[in-house]
Amino acid sequence: MNVICFGQQPCGFLPKGFLIAKINTARKLQKEIGGKIVFFYHDSDADYRETITILRDLKTGDEVRLNFTQENKLQKKYSPLYLKRIPKGWEDEIVKQLPRFVDKALVEIFKSVNEKFVADFCLQMYLKMDLLDGIKIVRSSDKNFRQKAIDISDGFADVEYRGEVVRAKIEPDRLSLHEGGGRYTYLHKPDKIEKSQISAAASKRLAWMQSVINCIHYIYGEGEKEYLKFHDFPNLKFIEREKIDNPDFAWLPA
Repeated sequence: MNVICFGQQPCGFLPKGFLIAKINTARKLQKEIGGKIVFFYHDSDADYRETITILRDLKTGDEVRLNFTQENKLQKKYSPLYLKRIPKGWEDEIVKQLPRFVDKALVEIFKSVNEKFVADFCLQMYLKMDLLDGIKIVRSSDKNFRQKAIDISDGFADVEYRGEVVRAKIEPDRLSLHEGGGRYTYLHKPDKIEKSQISAAASKRLAWMQSVINCIHYIYGEGEKEYLKFHDFPNLKFIEREKIDNPDFAWLPA
């Protein structure tokens, strides 16, 4: 069976336009060749900036950026998105603001989501907006997925640090957290890191994903051009996602 795949980190509590472009490209290809669509949901990433939701005020047209908040700075900066906790009261604050940007139906969908972690919240929004009907979801945080995938020696490990789980870079003799610029915090490297703790860096992510999903077609976005090594995958057909205006803004149903 043809397997059509696209990957994406959680990209806002309302999906960014570029995710919708990938979904639309996958559905059009499916109509042409058949097969199934797989969404590789890379919720192992730790970058809180991935979930910034960019909206326009319906009255003024002003651009406004909203995002999740977390319980502490360590979690915000270093915990993977599937473990970034949403503090009590965040949903209420967003609900107060949403009518400036979206219609009542979308506000009600938002209010119906009851998830405690950032990646879970985003995914439930996408599902409740009926964006992923008929699409299989594979999560990079899933321990079963990680166990099946190829071994990764230079990726990241989810480890405990100061009462939180952080995504630390695996180095030969240590783990590291990038503080910004040329500054790092170094952590003790355990004698054994379980495979279920490990996720791939961007440069190895497609090979890691492909070792389990085995897709025939992969739909890629603008950012992926910078690190994908197309020649390493001679049996994989790469499809560029469709072009859209304002791809970084939140997508809203018509």
